[in-house]
Amino acid sequence: MDSIVITSLAERASLASRVYEIAETWPAFIPNDPVAGALLGRVVEEFPQYCVVATDGDRIVARGLSVPFNAELGGREEMPDKGWDQVLVWAFHDQRRGHSLTTASALEITVDTEYLGRGLSYRMLAALRDAVGRQDHDVLLAPVRPTAKHLEPRVPMADYIHRQRDDGLPTDPWLRVHVKAGGSIEKVASASMTVSGSLAQWQQWTGLPFDSDGDVDVPGALVPVHCDTTHDHAVYVEPNVWIRHGVNPHAA
Repeated sequence: MDSIVITSLAERASLASRVYEIAETWPAFIPNDPVAGALLGRVVEEFPQYCVVATDGDRIVARGLSVPFNAELGGREEMPDKGWDQVLVWAFHDQRRGHSLTTASALEITVDTEYLGRGLSYRMLAALRDAVGRQDHDVLLAPVRPTAKHLEPRVPMADYIHRQRDDGLPTDPWLRVHVKAGGSIEKVASASMTVSGSLAQWQQWTGLPFDSDGDVDVPGALVPVHCDTTHDHAVYVEPNVWIRHGVNPHAA
């Protein structure tokens, strides 16, 4: 692990075009969230000081993305129910309108599959906290996608997040990383991401038939996908978990 170097993308702008070279395991349907399709690819270019990258020699082995937004404008919640989608939209809206950027939210930490299990996720989370601290924020929020929730898609997220091991830490591995790093679980973001498509699209994304009405358990999905054959579409509304991390402003 000593050979791994983690810095902000503002310091290594030449790597911005390479952060998606990582071997990753995101479900095939996730990139079809329209908010992700429209905005996610622009984050590293427009908010490089809020993003971090890990390299091992010339290889990109992890990325961490976050964005700033204004949580104090009328009608907004600091941790909105629309979670990931909402903060990403707010970030670009606020930047364009010149609004003050009061809060930072993580979007993702992705580690190359060959580097999983080495503690790199902890280091990336710490680097992301430091990055937002350097932008004078004192908190990093995160709409977290629990990594083991897909194994129990029918369990309500509100129940899932309260499961603990004997040591009092969350049973979910990714929630546990955040809590061990000092984060506090705040609430469920009930509609954090939304993916909708025709039945043919869902068949292509998942390899499943999508030929009967009702809820369909899809590998990698945290909750079932609702299928409507009459109207030829299916919709996935993913809940995430809001976690709050305190950070040190002006972090070195």
